[in-house]
Amino acid sequence: MSDNQAQFSVLKQTADPAVAEAIQHLIEEGKDHELNRINVLDFSKRTGLDEERVISGFLHASRLGLFDLTWNVLCPGCGGVLDAHSTLKSLRHDDYHCGLCACGYEASVDEQVEVAFTVSPRVRRIAAHDPNTLPLWDYFKQIFWSSGVDFNEESFAALSNDVVLDALELPAHEKAVLSLQLPPEFIIVFEPVTHAAQFIDVQGEPTKERQQLSLMYNKIQAPSGTMTLRPGPLRLSLDNQTDVRVLPSVFIAADALHHLIGKRKPFLTAKRMLTNQTFRDVFKADNLNIDQRLKITSLTFLFTDLKGSTALYERVGDLAAFDLVRAHFHALLEIISSEKGAVVKTIGDAVMATFIRPEHAIVAGLRIRAAMDALNAERGTGDLVVKIGIHEGPCLAVMLNERQDYFGQTVNIAARVQGLSTSQAIHITGPVIDAPAVAAILDRQAIKPIQKQAALRGIADKIVVYEIP
Repeated sequence: MSDNQAQFSVLKQTADPAVAEAIQHLIEEGKDHELNRINVLDFSKRTGLDEERVISGFLHASRLGLFDLTWNVLCPGCGGVLDAHSTLKSLRHDDYHCGLCACGYEASVDEQVEVAFTVSPRVRRIAAHDPNTLPLWDYFKQIFWSSGVDFNEESFAALSNDVVLDALELPAHEKAVLSLQLPPEFIIVFEPVTHAAQFIDVQGEPTKERQQLSLMYNKIQAPSGTMTLRPGPLRLSLDNQTDVRVLPSVFIAADALHHLIGKRKPFLTAKRMLTNQTFRDVFKADNLNIDQRLKITSLTFLFTDLKGSTALYERVGDLAAFDLVRAHFHALLEIISSEKGAVVKTIGDAVMATFIRPEHAIVAGLRIRAAMDALNAERGTGDLVVKIGIHEGPCLAVMLNERQDYFGQTVNIAARVQGLSTSQAIHITGPVIDAPAVAAILDRQAIKPIQKQAALRGIADKIVVYEIP
């Protein structure tokens, strides 16, 4: 059996068999470009397979060496990849700069860091493994733009035909001259390898005199500059002083360009990956460094605690209590994972979990409560009473006690809200109940939240909370 076949065999044992079969077919039969920076949410949609199982399958495949996982920092304006990291540890919290948009961005893991998968060169060699050999527009499509930019063959042909005045491949240490006829538009001379850009504001009376512009490409990423020229002929001199070929391209920055690169499709974000149970279980070594602080603008936290566990141990004995508590944990972990959440940690009989959206957390909370009722009925007891609190807000992803964790006031409030429960009531905060999807869930189940004010330990002002009876 070949190494690849052995890996596929192991994958079918660790991942969902249908997902493993689809991954094997992709690797064996897919076109080269389909195996570079795979958008797993798009793959899920095309194959009709469950998103969470697909994400889990690709993570297991990466652990087996079938794929290389990358964390790509994106420009929210144009969707370009500003930097690609092979590990989360190398992700910086400071600004990344986009030459095409002339803007700087902090790498928020909410929507600006894409997680993508590329087939390992040991498994199958594809053109993107040697990006400097890709044809010019394939480089743009496969290397510069992210998997979230929604190109098809027709729209990409329109990009290269309708909004590009000229483009060329310029080998290392060579020079070239382009002769252009400038229209009265805003022009961008953009080079995707070095991310260098020169803006040209073409305005005024047309001229027949040839205008001159010289651009140099080197290892220094100079800030994007703007100059004003008149409509008419331009002699553009290009000098490549780098050790690799460059791809200077002259774009008309009009509505057609914005429309073509403005079409987006969902992609797997770093926030969702950090809130994935398989990633937390399988890729523990690829977490943050001890000094990293990654900003998350919105994350939903669910805290649970088993009420009266000390009295439970005294009442039924250690062995019976341990069996009950273990059954309770098993139910919690299964429900949280199935609702697109992940357990961050357990503290005694308490659980801290994260979800990318409030509606996933509220469904998990309702299911946990129902599961405890079912376990109590099954065992003829009323001992399993779980207190639940849910809150949503900004936080920092950090490393604490050698574990990827979260820090901030949102975490503190979520933990304190859980402490308000004295029975199996669920307590949620305003940001959670204000989510339209949460309101729809409560309405469908005819649940009437009870509004009240609560003083939370360590929080200066009282806050409004809602009890889900």
